[in-house]
Amino acid sequence: MRDPYQILGVAKNASPDAIKSAYRKLAKKLHPDVNPGKPDIEQRFKEVSAAYDLLSDPAKKDRYDRGEIDAAGHERGFSSNPPGNSGGPRGRQAGPGSMFNFGNPEDLFAEFFSAMGGGPHMSPGRHPHPARGDDLTASVTVPFTEACLGGKHRISLPDGRAIDITIPPGTEDGHRLRLRGKGAPGPAGPGDLLLTVVVAPHPWFTRKGQALHLDAPISLHEAALGSAIRVPTLEGPVTVKVPKGTSSGAVLRLKSKGIPSPTPSGVRGDMFVTLKVVLPSESLPDDVLHALEHWAKKNPHDPRRDLGW
Repeated sequence: MRDPYQILGVAKNASPDAIKSAYRKLAKKLHPDVNPGKPDIEQRFKEVSAAYDLLSDPAKKDRYDRGEIDAAGHERGFSSNPPGNSGGPRGRQAGPGSMFNFGNPEDLFAEFFSAMGGGPHMSPGRHPHPARGDDLTASVTVPFTEACLGGKHRISLPDGRAIDITIPPGTEDGHRLRLRGKGAPGPAGPGDLLLTVVVAPHPWFTRKGQALHLDAPISLHEAALGSAIRVPTLEGPVTVKVPKGTSSGAVLRLKSKGIPSPTPSGVRGDMFVTLKVVLPSESLPDDVLHALEHWAKKNPHDPRRDLGW
């Protein structure tokens, strides 16, 4: 085994705090849980742990500095214990100053695992658990209505299996779902599958937060005389009233016909229907044109007057 000072990158006169700080940095970087499937990194982690095991114990450190024990903690001139022998004078038991016993383990491990961003796979007095498999990433495209209202969607996993997943109501484009245990296999179980949801565009609807928007074309006579028209919603068509004398661009509000909240409350937004007056593609009949011309002369109106154009 190499010199523990060199492994940790500290001087022989380094303070206990400096030794601990060096170990923390290396442990966070080299821990097997953040380097799955890399045996060379795992071996370096073991070396770093053994070096800290020795240098964090003042008695062992002094004996090593005097040349009484080697870097593995064995008496000079003696071989290491046979496999399976954990007792006796040369046994390496987890006592004060050993690898996972720092007197105040929360000081080190709380910071260590929070930096790793996950739950602990190692606890004081225990050896590191085998690493889980890698987390995998994928994307799935779902219909607009399904993303808004939620539902079941079938996907194919990387190993070829097909499973049904739940799309939560109110799911937006780019939302990520975590499927536990559906990632790559590993010694301690599979990792997770991180699924990015791509919401397919809709031919009629658009959304802004929980608000649903729809442009509805209406005829000239429907706008002038008023009418009842059918418009689509997420659940199916409904009938709405177009008031008499409606201008193009007027907006009708359909309460609670929008998109459910992704929160447990499930409160729905509103739907907004923007009315667009559309003239027929063919020319209006002469009698209609004459009537409009006569009406315009008697009722002069400039819709741009208030705009200051």
